Formats: sequence, structure tokens, C-alpha cells
Amino acid sequence: MLCSCTLAQTDTTEKKTLSDQQSKEILKKLNIDTTKFLKDFAVEACKCIDSISLINKNSEEISSAISNCIDKQVSAYQLLIKLYRSMSDTGKNKNITIEVGKNSNEYKYYYFQIEHWLKDSCKPLNKAVAANNKESEYSFSKNGEALAYYRKGAEALGNENYKEALSYFENAVKRDSKFAFAWDNIGICNRRLNNFDAAIEAYNKSLEIDPKGKTPLQNIAVAYEYKKNYDKALEAYLNILTYYPDDPEAYYGAGRIYAYFKPDYEKALQYMCKAYNIYTNIKSPYRVDAEKQVSYLYGKMKNDGKEELFSKILKNNNITPSKN
Repeated sequence: MLCSCTLAQTDTTEKKTLSDQQSKEILKKLNIDTTKFLKDFAVEACKCIDSISLINKNSEEISSAISNCIDKQVSAYQLLIKLYRSMSDTGKNKNITIEVGKNSNEYKYYYFQIEHWLKDSCKPLNKAVAANNKESEYSFSKNGEALAYYRKGAEALGNENYKEALSYFENAVKRDSKFAFAWDNIGICNRRLNNFDAAIEAYNKSLEIDPKGKTPLQNIAVAYEYKKNYDKALEAYLNILTYYPDDPEAYYGAGRIYAYFKPDYEKALQYMCKAYNIYTNIKSPYRVDAEKQVSYLYGKMKNDGKEELFSKILKNNNITPSKN
């Protein structure tokens, strides 16, 4: 591809072709901010994510849908960046190759750039990745009144009116004490209102009904963490693995406890590497958070003179530090 620009004047047929150097000088004067390219494509991905239906989907299904939204933007973003670099390059080779193989390092580089932007700036993404709405036999109630209160509570919860939502969910379980989803949301509302003991009580009520309920299993660990009861929090995170041995949230949570509250950086890194790999395999944007934690642990282990151990743990988990 030749890097040249043709200028046409409105009052004459004369044309002038700019040299590569002249094109470069014009681009320099324009002072194009390539981060805007990233933002433009990431915003389109965010709009796509906002349209994802979260009804009756577990976290893996939601992550896959999010990944599809990002994939739709990667090739175009990659092309624009490479086109700009080609126009700015003094070299003679102006060929542009677009990598479409999703497992290639180059494709991942552009994918991860969009993913990082979304994790920091796309509210619909963070709402979606936090959802886990897969239904079970205990998800809903056959009691009409309980369901009516639940729906009102869900609407209030969506609007972050936690006190109002809590009242509706409490009325729902008064009509149906086996309504696990309502107990889950009582826990969530109380946690948002900093009523951590009440939240834990509600999550335990839900787990009595369905011991495998993912929402209460995950959230009870978070509630203990807020209470600064880190032994209980760690126990709760590891309990998730009893039912869901491939759950990245359990590994991530345990890794954070060991990293910040029960300092054992080796154990923290072991758990965080497992979380990172699972997040990557299921294409979850939470991979970004695990990556940041691994970087944090590198700094800590480097200070302790344990860089070699850090590298060994990464190698044992088939993780290669990115050179990008």
C-alpha cells in the first residue's frame, strides 16, 4: 500500500502528490491521538454489551456474550492502528497484515486493549460480569404474592434503592420461605446497606435451601471480608470449590486474602494464576483484575528476592509474561 495523499483544488485540475516525508509531517501537525481510536471501538463494544440479555444466564454464558462483543471490534481497531502506523512509518514496506486468529498473540494484544478500557470505563460490562442469573428449582416461587413482591424488589434494586428493595424481598420470603432468590437479594441489599451480619444470615438461609447456590456462596465470602473476618472469608472462598472446582471467583478471592490480609505471596500467586487462567479460558473481563493482582505480587516477591520463585510459579501455570 502506497502512503501518499492527493490534494485537489476546486478551481483547477492541477494535482499534487505528497511524498512520504510530507505525509509524515502533516500527520505530526495533526497530532492525532491514537487513544481515541481505542475509545471509539471500545464504546461500540460497550453498546453491544449493554444489549446482552442477562436472563437465565450463568457467568460463563455472559462472559462468552461479552467476548463476542469485543471480537466484533478487534479487526477494525487493529486495521486502523496499523494503517496509521504505516502512514507514519518511513520504511518502504507499507503492507498491512491483519491477524484474525483469536489465539494469536497479536490478536490478543488488541483484544486485551479494548477489554482493559471496558473494565475501567463500561458500566454495562461491570453489571453484566457481576450477574449470575442461572435458574434452579429454587430460583422462583409458585406463590403469586411472593413473586409480585420479588419483581418490585428487583426493580428497586436495579435503581439502587436498597431499603425499598429490602422491604419487598422480606415480604416475598414471608409469603414463601423457600424462595432462594429472594433470600439472595435480601443478603445483597443488607450488604449494600453495610448490615453485614444480616447479609450473612440471609445468605445462610439461601444455602439451607440450596447448598449449591452460587450467589450466596460467593457473596457470603465477600460479606465476611467486609467484616474483616479474613479466616471466615478464606474458608468461604475455598468452600465454593467444593461445589464448583473451576470457579475463578473462589481462586481470585482466596488469592486476595493471602495477598493482602494473611500475607503469603507464594500461596496468593498460586491461587491468582489459577484465577487468571480460568478467566482467560472463559473469556471473562475479570482476567484484567487477575492480571493486575499478578503484577502486584511480582512487586512484592521481587522486593523479597523471590523473582525466581515468581517465574517458576508462572511457568508451572503455563503463563508467559506479556512483552507488549
